[in-house]
Amino acid sequence: MRYLILITVLTLIKPSFAQKINQRVTEVKKAVPLPLIDGRLDDDCWYDAKWHNLDQRWLGDDYSKKDFAGRYKLSWSKDALYLLVEIKDDVLFDQQPDPLQRWWDDDCVEVFIDEDNSGGDHQYNYNAFAYHIALDYNIVDLGPDREPRLYNDHIKVKRRQKNNTSVWEMAIHLYRDDYKDDVKNQPVYLVRNKRIGFALAYCDNDSSTERENFIGSEVIEGEDKNRGWIDAGIFGTLLLVD
Repeated sequence: MRYLILITVLTLIKPSFAQKINQRVTEVKKAVPLPLIDGRLDDDCWYDAKWHNLDQRWLGDDYSKKDFAGRYKLSWSKDALYLLVEIKDDVLFDQQPDPLQRWWDDDCVEVFIDEDNSGGDHQYNYNAFAYHIALDYNIVDLGPDREPRLYNDHIKVKRRQKNNTSVWEMAIHLYRDDYKDDVKNQPVYLVRNKRIGFALAYCDNDSSTERENFIGSEVIEGEDKNRGWIDAGIFGTLLLVD
């Protein structure tokens, strides 16, 4: 009887974010041949891949398409998840010379990855990653010690700029939630039918002390939409296919 009561109590106090909320599934085709990470749109895998919109306002006031417009494509191989992001932004702003200071207030792409699609809390652990990728290619997230760290070896990235349009091309290595800092970690090999938690966002700042908009890929219900850096339950789901 005591055992049953304990189970009931533990169920009642289970955190609300422990179960994945966003079940939107996006099929991602395998890359054949592999893309060259050079910030160009001309790889074979990108011709076949579908564009997805980056158009959900998570923070900030309404914005015009002249101020910001974004879209992205995805592909994969056994070694990496490939991401192509096209951003139209009339002002690129990088005010922080130190990549570990207020990195979210500069223009940057933010990639959210939950390797096993489990959802749940990842604020100060590696259940999922929230990679902030700066204009100078520094890649920042918070570690278990609640301090920012650079994860520049997790993602190979190249950005090309023409007028107000930037094309970011990335090869993203995925890691399990038992990832350890300051040791050599083996990336996960990707396979057909694997499901990955994923969301994408862009921090847009035209010249203010703080970012002016935060635009994401996922529909988030409720007033608080700035939850991706804490709760992997709001991520969409990628399904890897041939």
